[in-house]
Amino acid sequence: MLAKICSATVIGIDAYPVEIEVNATGTSPGGPDGAISIVGLPDAAVKESRDRVRSAIASSGFLPPRGFTVVNLAPADLRKEGGGFDLGIALGMLAATGAVPREKLNSVAVIGELALDGTIRPVRGALPIAARLAEEHGVESLLVPMENAEEAALATGEKLAVFPVGTLREAAGFILDGGILPFRAGLTEYLAAEDCREPDFSEVKGQKLARRALEIAAAGGHNVLMSGPPGTGKSMLAMRLATILPPMTLEETLETSRIHSVLGLLGTGRPLLNRRPFRAPHHTISDVGLIGGGRDPRPGEISLAHNGVLFLDELPEFKRSVLEVLRQPLENGFITVSRAAGSCTFPARFILCAAMNPCPCGRGAYELGCTCKPEEKRRYNKKLSGPLLDRIDLQVEVRQLSEQELLAAPDGESSATIRERVIRARRLQQQRLAGRGVNCNARLSSRELQEFCRLSPGGAQLLRQAIARFKLSPRAYDRILKVARTIADLAGGGEIRDEHIFEAINYRRPEL
Repeated sequence: MLAKICSATVIGIDAYPVEIEVNATGTSPGGPDGAISIVGLPDAAVKESRDRVRSAIASSGFLPPRGFTVVNLAPADLRKEGGGFDLGIALGMLAATGAVPREKLNSVAVIGELALDGTIRPVRGALPIAARLAEEHGVESLLVPMENAEEAALATGEKLAVFPVGTLREAAGFILDGGILPFRAGLTEYLAAEDCREPDFSEVKGQKLARRALEIAAAGGHNVLMSGPPGTGKSMLAMRLATILPPMTLEETLETSRIHSVLGLLGTGRPLLNRRPFRAPHHTISDVGLIGGGRDPRPGEISLAHNGVLFLDELPEFKRSVLEVLRQPLENGFITVSRAAGSCTFPARFILCAAMNPCPCGRGAYELGCTCKPEEKRRYNKKLSGPLLDRIDLQVEVRQLSEQELLAAPDGESSATIRERVIRARRLQQQRLAGRGVNCNARLSSRELQEFCRLSPGGAQLLRQAIARFKLSPRAYDRILKVARTIADLAGGGEIRDEHIFEAINYRRPEL
């Protein structure tokens, strides 16, 4: 007897529908009674579902099919991985034996991993799977593990009814006679919720120049590098950058949450990311850990930081090969990972915030006890390639505060106050760039630079002098124009004035 039910799998960060076909023949040609064969390009975890499903069916009080059972996961040329097909296979086997009506499976989609006692465990990627299944013609109901109900319901909206189930018996009961209420999730409430534990800029003492640089970075989406001795507050400042970024739009929220869902980083109580992500990997990370990859490609840290901040502390301590792979995503906003089994493209549009010491010992100045020789300092700075530094718009020094400055420094502005100015500047950019596919100054193309970054004679002369003195590359020239445009937007959005160009030039560090 043949039974069919709809499910889905995730490849990269995208979900693909899969039809589970179960054929219980009632005979056992050349094999033991009750044998199960799974075909359709399954990985090891999917093949092992035979034993999990058989035990879960028996523990739930049902009789498993006798004879030989074939499970086909279609389409056959699509890779299937993970334990998310367990529930679909089990319900298909119950339908094939007549325990549940086969015709009721036609409008139902299921995901879930089974424990040996019939308990349903959560799966990764419930958000993109639910969003994809909501587009499938004929699917009216989606059965998901209870832990995945919130993210699935938020992803489907009103397109698909989501029903949480905790055991195989509950899922079978739903197929028989319903009895489970659909899960309702209020998207507005999740997006409006704020985390009062977030760090705040008012906690930072002094460092007016660094605070100004981070405000410009947030207003225009620019990358920033802070250099200074240990203990000057570089990490403290970086941790607060995400708090002054504009709130995420609904599209950004769903896109960012989808990446975290694929890696299992969403759960009960946190079905969506309602604030900008902040990722701070250690300097020992590999290039695969940073950009993503593996035999079956998975997103890396730069994709987890999508629409947020990627903080790289002790930048010169990262391996050169790891830093160089950042060049493409910094320029394009995505990363393509190619492997023998195929290629995946992951979004990676983030603000890079990096920090470094001024020299190997970290003190940076003779009066602070620095003993590094000039050659040692040059060798230390040379760990960062010119092409990478060209892609960092703002390069600012975070100096050591004196005892008097530290004790007398008043509390700075709050993140909320700074964020208001950032939002106003971003709104100007969005109005100016409407319909062009970009929404911030850091993403301006060459044509848009010519259109929106026209200079006065004085500003053009300042740039010519900077190019001649600092030997700036064409990319560095463009970056200065983009920063100047953001500074002008923070000042009200008028023309780029000479002082805006002068300030933007001061955020370059030619000595690196």
